[in-house]
Amino acid sequence: GAVLNQQAQFTNNSFLRRFQQNAAAKLAIAREAAALVNDGDSILLDASSTAYYFAQALSNRQNLRVMTNGFEVARELAQNSSDTVILIGGVVNNDSASVTGLLSEQIIAEMHIQKAFLSCSGFSLERGMTEVHLSEAQLKRKVIESSQQLFALMDSTKFGKEDLTPFARPEKITRLFTDTGLSPEWIEKLERARIDFTICEEEAALTHERIRS
Repeated sequence: GAVLNQQAQFTNNSFLRRFQQNAAAKLAIAREAAALVNDGDSILLDASSTAYYFAQALSNRQNLRVMTNGFEVARELAQNSSDTVILIGGVVNNDSASVTGLLSEQIIAEMHIQKAFLSCSGFSLERGMTEVHLSEAQLKRKVIESSQQLFALMDSTKFGKEDLTPFARPEKITRLFTDTGLSPEWIEKLERARIDFTICEEEAALTHERIRS
């Protein structure tokens, strides 16, 4: 019910469709990952629908400095008057409710980002995090170069998919957040690859720490 009550606020139908897909999983991921954000942090969110849920989960934080290339995400964050929200400039992509391009990349290159929270359209151990759109992938590469930590937010439907362009190798990921739909096979693969990950539920989370040598 909570998801349906919010749909009228979106002017972009493509974003609305993504917002409604796997809503419970995205909400659980967002709530769990948001615990990593402290008052006063400098963070970056992408333009994904999961990032929108993440922005909602930050409503009680104070004095955040947040960069994003998602205008729906920026609108949600701007409701907290204590936060400084920077909407990255560039070319508007209406189908993804995002802004990309060389101007966006130049702005990101000059910024110091403590924590980047990024989603993707597909993930495999061979190619890492991948994107459908070339411009989105290129911008996310720049984000990773400027960030101290990368947190991957991806629901279980993304695993095993490989889209057009990779932007983050698995070893770049500080921690991966996913949902309880992740198969036992993929859990084993992540453990073998020594990727830190958290399986997120509505009320609890099962955390798997990397086996350290």
